[in-house]
Amino acid sequence: MIDPIRRFFTSQMGLRPSSGNGGEHAAAAAAPEDADAELRRLHVAACALLLELAHADEEFSDDERVHIEAVLRRHFELDEDAAQELIALAQLERAQAIDLYQFTRLIRESYDLGQKTLLAEIMWGLILTDGEIARHEAYMLRKIANLLDLKPGYLSAARKRAAGEQGA
Repeated sequence: MIDPIRRFFTSQMGLRPSSGNGGEHAAAAAAPEDADAELRRLHVAACALLLELAHADEEFSDDERVHIEAVLRRHFELDEDAAQELIALAQLERAQAIDLYQFTRLIRESYDLGQKTLLAEIMWGLILTDGEIARHEAYMLRKIANLLDLKPGYLSAARKRAAGEQGA
């Protein structure tokens, strides 16, 4: 499982494995790489949550896939190939996960309120791509929001913004 992650980070995300030389130069280079690796883990976690939500109604439509890819490209500044690889990697992580906690914990600890609210808005936009809100999708989004410590009022505001964008 580590190899696909390492390959993705190395080839598409610009993260290079450490050289193992030691010394001050390696320590100075490790700090940005650690920050990059943390950012990549956040990207995988956010994408895995989007995929979980997309699969909540037992159907992962082409429109949902296009929506997720567009969100990844726009918000994470990825090209098409990198976005597709991130989706594949997040699907792998999601399939191997026992629950959502590993993803939500990382985001809860790293995102501020504005970032969590934006993620909720993106999630509502994903749910609304097919024009209807399935009971399982709404439940899953409330569950994710709860795990992110996002209050219902923020979730409601995110829904209104997402619905406004869908209507525009």
